[in-house]
Amino acid sequence: MNEITKSTGSGSTLGEEFAEALGRKDFDRISTILHPQVDFRAVTPRRAWEASDAQTLVEEVLRRWFGESVEIERVISIETDSFADRRRLTYRFQGRNSDGPFVIEQQAYFSERDGRLGWMRLACSGFRPL
Repeated sequence: MNEITKSTGSGSTLGEEFAEALGRKDFDRISTILHPQVDFRAVTPRRAWEASDAQTLVEEVLRRWFGESVEIERVISIETDSFADRRRLTYRFQGRNSDGPFVIEQQAYFSERDGRLGWMRLACSGFRPL
């Protein structure tokens, strides 16, 4: 990971921590950020995803998205803000996979539960070729 451009409004450092850990593929750190009973829903270009606990989210969703064949070379940006009773998080990564160099953006709304990420709805751009 080379550099990170942050634009933080009145959002949460919890969102930043999640995006930074994901950019490093630090799944152990992500596990500590997530509430054990996290309520997670996401949509990617080809599929909808769900998880109702931290272990499933990490092992069956995030590791599938950013597994061994995906190299994240740079976290381009992380933006956080608040929206009504939720927090907003947007991040972009640049990297490389079997199809070549890519950029990816994910936009999420989340809320905390007991000081951890407890609820998240996420939309993903998919791996876009550079």
